[in-house]
Amino acid sequence: MSDLLYHRLFQAIMEHNPLQKCLLTDQLVDDWQSQKLQRTDDGCIEDIDVPGRPDFPLLVNPRQVPRRSLASEQGKKILLHSFAHIEFNAINLALDAAYRFRNMPDDYVTDWLQVASEEARHFLLVNDYLEELQASYGSFEAHNGLWDMVCRTRHDVLHRMALVPRVMEARGLDVTPGLIEKFSSAGDKRAVEILGIIYQDEIGHVAIGNRWYHFCCEQRELNAQTTFQQLINEYIGGNLRGPFNRPARIAAGFEDDELNILESCL
Repeated sequence: MSDLLYHRLFQAIMEHNPLQKCLLTDQLVDDWQSQKLQRTDDGCIEDIDVPGRPDFPLLVNPRQVPRRSLASEQGKKILLHSFAHIEFNAINLALDAAYRFRNMPDDYVTDWLQVASEEARHFLLVNDYLEELQASYGSFEAHNGLWDMVCRTRHDVLHRMALVPRVMEARGLDVTPGLIEKFSSAGDKRAVEILGIIYQDEIGHVAIGNRWYHFCCEQRELNAQTTFQQLINEYIGGNLRGPFNRPARIAAGFEDDELNILESCL
């Protein structure tokens, strides 16, 4: 096995088997923490339009994704499958953040490898539960919205930190408590437990994105709030979706006055 960090990161990103991807990620984290990996930049940074993924699920337009509802057993499986898909994509997302932006400090690599490892754990938790329900990752169609934004922001780490953790992942902090409540009302204690773990970890992941977004803004002497709004306009062409989960977003590093401004635009 190679002792070169970026070679190992690329290998993990391009691995198509989900369980093997999780294993490679955990091995990568262990070797990085044990200082067994050389952070040697050979200058070869691939544009990864399609990361390693299994043949299924089929990727379709978001409007064609099957209906997700707890009104039926099938609907519950589809909803859980959507979480598995998000977590699988999030492994690649975190690995790509470490792989692509090579001028960042070692702490940046450490942070994103931690995120990748936790996303792998989330994926396994959801997928194991799906298998208990006689389904698995790939059983239903999914969409590729998260990776699309990864590709659009691959030219600039500041853009990546702004648009992926602070927009797309932070949206999960807004909607997950409501989903936990629905699963609780349906009496699904295992789903509640799994989503609770994901929710708490995701606060930390958004906090990591916030940390490095502000780091980049300070390096470039940019106003973080103004720059964020400019990037929202550039990439999304409008305002963020609400309502916001203020306690979770503040715990993840958003500031009160920033949230006030964002909420005023809802």
